[in-house]
Amino acid sequence: MGMQKIAEVIEASTTEFVAECYELYGLPPLGALVKTSAVGVDIYGIVYNATTASVEPGRRPIARGRDETSEEAVYQANPQLAKLLRSEFRALVVGHGKGTIVRHRLPPNPARIHGFVHACSSEEVKNFSASLAFLNVLLNTHVLVPFEEVTAAALRQMSEAHEEPERFLVAAGKELAVALGSDYGRLRLILDRIKST
Repeated sequence: MGMQKIAEVIEASTTEFVAECYELYGLPPLGALVKTSAVGVDIYGIVYNATTASVEPGRRPIARGRDETSEEAVYQANPQLAKLLRSEFRALVVGHGKGTIVRHRLPPNPARIHGFVHACSSEEVKNFSASLAFLNVLLNTHVLVPFEEVTAAALRQMSEAHEEPERFLVAAGKELAVALGSDYGRLRLILDRIKST
């Protein structure tokens, strides 16, 4: 089974990467585990933000649907839109590895520009989340998106790759309780978000 190539890295640092999707609106969901590469290693990231905007910085799309009956009709009547817009996402780096060996820490080098980004298979997600050590990276990140939402979304997605999703989520909840210590407000917020689908 081949990996699903969904995007290409257009910006990279040690802690995150930005990828442009090949398909307009072909974005992975919030919290999805994705994979790209650097020199000799796979780099794993969790999607924490996504945007669709004009390809020209500072130029906003204009409304075009006044006389159309559906959103699809807007795109059919304006086929150039697919070339004027782009979808991209940001992924927080939460680990790296080679083959089935995964280390839940930052890689020695950032992802490569023009590196292909793949959606991780269920097997890869299961292997990556066999250890919950990546939660420390998520809990200590400083991004503009609420980390509680991203953490809950990631855990919900990862639980689907396990034979016993509830058991995985209970283990994750215990790990979060230890990691967050006496910060019950943040813990409760994540646990509430995990339950709501």
